[in-house]
Amino acid sequence: MRRSYYSDCIPDFRDRSEAAILGVLVGEAEFSVEQTQRDAWISQIRILKKTLSGYEGNIYFEYAIPRMGRRIDALLLIGSVIFVLEFKVGEKEFTAQGLDQVWDYALDLKNFHETSHERYVAPVLVATEAKYVAPAAVLTPQNDRLFHPVRTNVNQLGNVIESILSFADGEKIDPAQWESGRYCPTPTIIEAAMALYNDHTVTDISRSDASAKNLNQTSHEIAEIIRNSREQACKTICFVTGVPGAGKTLVGLNVATKHIDKNDDLYSVFLSGNGPLVKVLREALVRDKVRREKEKGRRITKSVALSEVKMFIQNIHHFRDEYLRDEGPPVDHVALFDEAQRAWNLEQTSAFMRRKKNIPGFDRSEPEFLISCLDRHSDWAVIVCLVGGGQEINTGEAGISEWIESLNRSFPDWHVHISPRLTDSEYAAGEAMQMLASRPNVFPNESLHLSVSMRSFRAENVSLLVKQLLDLDLKGARGTLDCVREKYPITITRDLQIAKKWLKTQARGTERYGIVVSSQAERLKPHAIDVKSPMDPVHWFLDGKEDVRSSYYLEDVATEFHVQGLELDWSCVSWDADFRYSANGWKHQSFRGSRWERISKAERKIYQKNAYRVLLTRASQGMVIFVPSGSYDDSTRDPSFYDPTFDYLREIGFPVLG
Repeated sequence: MRRSYYSDCIPDFRDRSEAAILGVLVGEAEFSVEQTQRDAWISQIRILKKTLSGYEGNIYFEYAIPRMGRRIDALLLIGSVIFVLEFKVGEKEFTAQGLDQVWDYALDLKNFHETSHERYVAPVLVATEAKYVAPAAVLTPQNDRLFHPVRTNVNQLGNVIESILSFADGEKIDPAQWESGRYCPTPTIIEAAMALYNDHTVTDISRSDASAKNLNQTSHEIAEIIRNSREQACKTICFVTGVPGAGKTLVGLNVATKHIDKNDDLYSVFLSGNGPLVKVLREALVRDKVRREKEKGRRITKSVALSEVKMFIQNIHHFRDEYLRDEGPPVDHVALFDEAQRAWNLEQTSAFMRRKKNIPGFDRSEPEFLISCLDRHSDWAVIVCLVGGGQEINTGEAGISEWIESLNRSFPDWHVHISPRLTDSEYAAGEAMQMLASRPNVFPNESLHLSVSMRSFRAENVSLLVKQLLDLDLKGARGTLDCVREKYPITITRDLQIAKKWLKTQARGTERYGIVVSSQAERLKPHAIDVKSPMDPVHWFLDGKEDVRSSYYLEDVATEFHVQGLELDWSCVSWDADFRYSANGWKHQSFRGSRWERISKAERKIYQKNAYRVLLTRASQGMVIFVPSGSYDDSTRDPSFYDPTFDYLREIGFPVLG
C-alpha cells in the first residue's frame, strides 16, 4: 500500500523542481486541492529543500496514519531517527493543539507501525513565523525512544534536526526495510466507527498479525450468512462471542456501515441497549462529519449530520418502542444487537411495559419480542447477536440464555449459527444450549468467536489476568502478570493524588485518561468521588483537555454503565468497600442510608463482580488501582474493609506507588 503522496531520497528531492513535486502531490491527493493547500505544500517544499542540504535519507509528504484518518505533513528518515513534522505555515504561536497533533502522529507510528517500534521517533512542530525557541532533545520517561515534541520556527529547523541526531544512537534506518513494516492499528471503538463510516474497511483499521486474524474472518462469515439467508429466503440468527475488547462491536459496525442505503434490501441497523455508547458514537460521527465537510469547503449543520447517523446506530429500546406502535415488518432485513446479553428478561420487560407504556400483561421478554419484529418479514431476515461474556451488570439483564429459550419456545423455523464458546461458563447459557441439541438447522462455527483482545495492544492477556484476579486464582494471576507487566503497566496505591499524577505522567499527546468506579461505590466521597453526581458521557469521552467535563480533568468519574463498550488509554480504577476481598471469597456489599448491607441475592452478586470486570478492562495501555486506606474514625470506611483487598492485589504482584 502506498502510504504517502510523495516519497523520495533526500538528495533527489533537493534536485527535483518545485513544480514536479507539487504535481505529484496534487495528482495523488484524494481530495480537491484548493489554492491554500498548494501554497502550503510549496512553502513546505522550499523550507525542506533549504533545511536538508547535506543530509542523506528519505522524505515522505502526506504520510497516512490509518488509525486516525489523518496524514503527517512530512516524515523524514535520517540516520537512526524518524522525524515527524507538522507545519503551521504562517503561524506565530505554538498551540497546545498543534503539539498534541504531532505527538499523536508520533505515538501512532511508535505503537502501531512494526518497523518503528524500536526506533527513535522525534515529533517536531514547525510554526514558521514563531519566535526562536532553544531546541531541546528530551526523551519521554516511558523508555521507548520517543522524544517530547520539539517546537521550532523555520530558521531553527536545521538546528533541531542536528540536535536530535547528536542525541540518538543506533544503526541507520534502512528505508526499504522501514517501508515494508506492517501497520497494525488497534483503534478505539470511536475511531473505528468514524473510519468505517467513511468507507474504510475492517482490514484498513485492524491489525494484520496472525493472533488477530479472526476479526476479518468473523466479519466475512457474517457477510456470508447474510448473503445465504437472502438467497435461500430463510431467517437466521447468529451468536458472536468474544473476550472483552476483541472487536465484537467493531464487527457489528462494519456490517452496518456497509449497508446504510435504505433502498438496498441488505439495509442493516446497529442496535445497542447501551445508552452512553449510542450517544457517544453518534456525537463522534456527527462531529467528524461536520469537520470533514468543512475541510472540503462544504458546510453541513450538526442536525443534518445527526439525522444521517441516526439511520444506522439506534438505541435498542427506541427500536422496540417503534415496533410496538407499528405492527408491520421493519425496514431493516438485518439487525445487529450489540451486547445482546443485556436485553431484558420477561419480568423486567413486563414491569416496564406496565409502568411506562401502560401495557398490562405483556408476556414476552425483550429477546423474544425483538426476534418477533424481524420475523414479520415474509421472505428473509438476519439477526446478529454480539455477546460479551460476564458483562451483565444491571437488574433484569437476561443473559444469552433467554435468546436461545425464546428461539426454542417461539421460532422453530429459524436457522441458528452459534459460536461453540457459548457453552463457556461466563456466557451462562449451558442449559439453554442443551435445548438446541434436538433442534434442526443449528450450525456451530468457530469463526464466530473473537479470541484476542484488540483493546490491550500492549498486552493481550489483560482480560485473562482480570478473570483470574476476580476468580481468586492467585497462582494463575501471578503467572499472567509476568507476561503483562513489561508492556502494560498496572500499579496500585492508597493515595488518589498519586494515582492522578501517575495517569498524567503516563499519558502522552491526546491519550485519554480518567477515573472509573463502581456505581455502588458510595463511600469514596471523602476523596471527592461521588458516583451519584451527574456526568455526561459525551463530554467525558469526546471533549478535550480544556473542558472541565472531560475525563482529563479527573473530576467527573464514570461508572460501569458509562464505560461499558468504550475505552480509555489509561484508567484509574477506584475500588470501594462494596466489593471486598476475604479469605472466604469476595464479600458483596451495598450502602444503604448510613451503613453497608450484605448482598445475598446471587444475581446481584454476579452483577457486582461483572461491574469490576468491566472497570478493570477499560484501559488499552495501562491502569492504576486506587484502594483507599479507610479511616478508624469512620465506621463506614473502616480500614478492615479495604486492607484485605489491597493486600490481595499486592500479593498478586502489582507494584505499589507511594
